[in-house]
Amino acid sequence: MKKILAIALALVMVLGLSAVAFADEESYTVGICQLVPHEALDAATQGFKDALEELLPGQVTFDEQNAANDPATCATIVNGFVSEGVDLIMANATPALQAAATATADIPVLGTSVTEYGVALSIDDFDGTVGTNVSGTSDLAPLDQQAAMIQEWYPDAETVGLLYCSNEPNSQYQVDTVQGYLEDMGYTCTQYPFSDSNDMAAVCQTAADESDVLYVPTDNTVASNTGIVDNICNGKVPVFCGEEGICKGCGVATLSISYYDLGYATGEMAAKILTGEQDVAETPIGYAATFTPKYNPAICEALGVEAPEDYEAVELDDGSEDEAEAEGEEAEADAEAEEAAE
Repeated sequence: MKKILAIALALVMVLGLSAVAFADEESYTVGICQLVPHEALDAATQGFKDALEELLPGQVTFDEQNAANDPATCATIVNGFVSEGVDLIMANATPALQAAATATADIPVLGTSVTEYGVALSIDDFDGTVGTNVSGTSDLAPLDQQAAMIQEWYPDAETVGLLYCSNEPNSQYQVDTVQGYLEDMGYTCTQYPFSDSNDMAAVCQTAADESDVLYVPTDNTVASNTGIVDNICNGKVPVFCGEEGICKGCGVATLSISYYDLGYATGEMAAKILTGEQDVAETPIGYAATFTPKYNPAICEALGVEAPEDYEAVELDDGSEDEAEAEGEEAEADAEAEEAAE
């Protein structure tokens, strides 16, 4: 009987200590504002969540919201996070980061899928650390190497069209930089900016008609509407892309990063900041460690070109080409109808 009582007492003590330990664990609420659903941003968000769930198991509650590619909605979302008093905000893409940085100077803000923080936050002579409540990770790939890809694949081309959304400042930064490299190589470059998805088809058609090759940066509007570009360019004009998701939808090749890994690295930052191990103001922007040249086998076949040996094939989803074509035809028809109505 004494042994039974002793065992029971020991179990009570163990359970009691476990309960105390569980009660002592901090819990956190993290607000996630993602600009728009598309493959790259979705992967970054998933990587971020996976990292926090692994490093702080059971301690983090996520409030995940999507702005449907509307910067004004980003502001509404992050202002809601501030009112709720979340412990940290993850801003996925430049407009989300800009909205979060404007909304709060106190809550830690971590960006991801942001190309250039100095450009995004209007910081002159940016040295790699914001120095406020903002830090995060960058999806910037070596732009000189992206330009060199065009020369590697199409050395005899003469004109390169740079297609991008003018409302995305980091897209402007990328095309300006890539244009400089391409012009040094002897190409004639023309920028083809569009304001949103409504005029994207018309601008893309003009760019395709006037260019031997197109370049698209890590542009969220293109990433959400690759079917438009694919419908106009596939088999006719090669498109080089800033990231793999766009390449999968409409491009011939890319030098890309893993957005999942980028988001995971952001989650690792978040865990250290939430637990007080790291000060967000002293946290430098993180960059991808590796870049992989990839090609789209379906588009290469349509163009009648072969990829260099060191390129990996992107993984195409079953039916993705048909879906992209349908998406492109529908978007192009809508754009033509609007133009006719005007």
